[in-house]
Amino acid sequence: MNPVDQGLRRWRALPASARSLIKLLLPIVLVLTYVAWVYTRMPGAILYGHNHTDRPVFSYFVNEAWGGNGGAVCCTRIEGDVLTVQWIKSTTQAQYEAGLREETITRRVPNPPRTRQDKYLHVHFFPGDQVRLFWSANLDSLYENFKEAPEQEVADEPH
Repeated sequence: MNPVDQGLRRWRALPASARSLIKLLLPIVLVLTYVAWVYTRMPGAILYGHNHTDRPVFSYFVNEAWGGNGGAVCCTRIEGDVLTVQWIKSTTQAQYEAGLREETITRRVPNPPRTRQDKYLHVHFFPGDQVRLFWSANLDSLYENFKEAPEQEVADEPH
């Protein structure tokens, strides 16, 4: 006898009240399991770029999630203890005429602490090809008034 037939036989052998209870509880358990799973995951992130340099940032990525070239970009999942940030430094017309060319920079930086309310990942680009990240629940950012990159617990590493 195959396993499906054995399972059906056992199901039919149960009292009707037990089968009814299982039919009632199974969807409830499945919904509760899904809700618990969703609640334990961090919500998606909105990337928000801040450029503190004299060169335009053409585009950037955080763990391969595109962050655009200014403003907020929604919605992506950003996970991991260390994040890879890659950005393309462009030039103004005057910089291009002075000989500067587009460059791609990659840094691995620690993922800052995050709470469930934090939905914005602020990506700050500083002179010297430095980048700092900060989570917040709104558009306000810790590094908004910095002109140079603040100290970071884990040093940047080129990728």
